This record gives sequence, structure tokens and C-alpha cells, in this order.
Amino acid sequence: MKIDTTVTAVITGGASGLGEATARRLASAGAKIALFDLNDEKGEALAREIGGVFCKVDVTSESQVDAAFSKARNALGQERILVNCAGTGKSIKTVTRDKTTGQIQPLPTIAFDSTIQINLIGTFRCIAKSAAGMLSLDPREEDERGVIINTASIAAQDGQMGQAAYAASKAAIVGMTLPIARDLMSEGIRVNTIMPGIFSTPLMNAASEKVLSALALSVPFPKRLGRPEEFASLVAEICENVYFNGESIRLDGALRMSAR
Repeated sequence: MKIDTTVTAVITGGASGLGEATARRLASAGAKIALFDLNDEKGEALAREIGGVFCKVDVTSESQVDAAFSKARNALGQERILVNCAGTGKSIKTVTRDKTTGQIQPLPTIAFDSTIQINLIGTFRCIAKSAAGMLSLDPREEDERGVIINTASIAAQDGQMGQAAYAASKAAIVGMTLPIARDLMSEGIRVNTIMPGIFSTPLMNAASEKVLSALALSVPFPKRLGRPEEFASLVAEICENVYFNGESIRLDGALRMSAR
């Protein structure tokens, strides 16, 4: 799909990090951008800068997602591109033992479920609602109506200690990519997933210089953290290369994460 002024893109988690870089990249190619995020201040500022629309939305809320798609479509038209970047991740072991008291505590199911609801269910909710909207569009070149790109993680394949919930949510995104691509193949809607490695995002950059340096050295080549612009570049390539479909692609500098 050619990215130009006739194309609207919805980007969840679009106010910062990988989502922000994606928004800037697609906007620079001419696309009209709708940002879905919880951060009003950053979202509104970025939307003003790139001439887009900001929609405050919690992807775990059916009503908020419906309202956000309605607002975006009323302002910019039906999207042909959806990029799911909204997500969360906390490191909590399945069972923990207090070093002082020796008390043993299993991971509360509610904490596991919260990660699944945001990363997995939130992603699927946006996929289904966006795809339903895309079905109303006339096909373009090669009978394509739209493209959906999800964000998983290399933790989907080699999750570390404390990442049971996170890795499960991301592995499920990878697992549903091909079936959804097959669900939508007769409608001309492609579905792909990117599995980023360690990227230089605001959340990651909150770590100490010592930690960031060690992480960079763990990457085989190049020995640095990924740049959000590199993620955005792959998004743009997937959008424009119609033969990309049903794929989950690692973007990680050949990194394979250790147990911890």
C-alpha cells in the first residue's frame, strides 16, 4: 500500500516511544494520523505537531476504543493502516520468596490477567474493530483494503525470568497473526507482527547508564539499543510491500535473551 495523503493510519500507544516514531514516519510520507493513547499531554502535542488527531483511549475499554475509532474516522476518514503499539510489561516471578521473612507468594492472577488484557486482548480488540471498518473501503492496488501491524516482543520466543505474563501475552500476539491474516485474506487486509528486541524508548531509558550499557553489549551486532526510527522504518516497509502477510519478524540485532 502506498503511503500518501489518501491514507489514514491509527496508531495505538502513539504518543511516545515506538508509536511516536511510527506516527512521525507515516506522517512524513503523507498519511493522516490518529493517535490512540492515555497520555493527554504528549498525545495532544504530537497530534498538533504532525497535523493529526489525538484520541484518549484505554485499549482495555470496549466503549473507549469504539469512541476513539469513531472520533478518528469522523475527523480523518476510515483508516487503511492500524499499528498496535499500546502495551505494558512488569517483571514479576511466578513465585517469590521474601528474603527477610521467607514468606512465599505466588504471582496474583489479577496481575497476570492485567498484562493479558492490555497487551493481548487490547491488541485483538483494536484489530477486530479496525478490520471491520476496513471492510467498508473499496480495494486499491492488488485488491488491498488495508494493513494491520502488531507489536509483540522477542520475549514471545525467549522470555526472561519474571516475564511469564509478558511473554505469554506477546507469544499470543505472534500466535494469532497468521490465523487473523487468513481470516482477512479474502477481504484484502494484511496482518503482520514485529517482535522488537531492546529499544531505546522512554521506559527503557529510565534505567541506569550501567544497565543500558550492559544491555547494549548483549546485542551481537550492532552493539547498541534499537532506535525507534528503525522500528518505524520496518512498519513503513510492511505497509508498502504487499507481499508481507501473516509474518512475525524479529528486529533485534540477532539478540537471544538469556534467562535473566
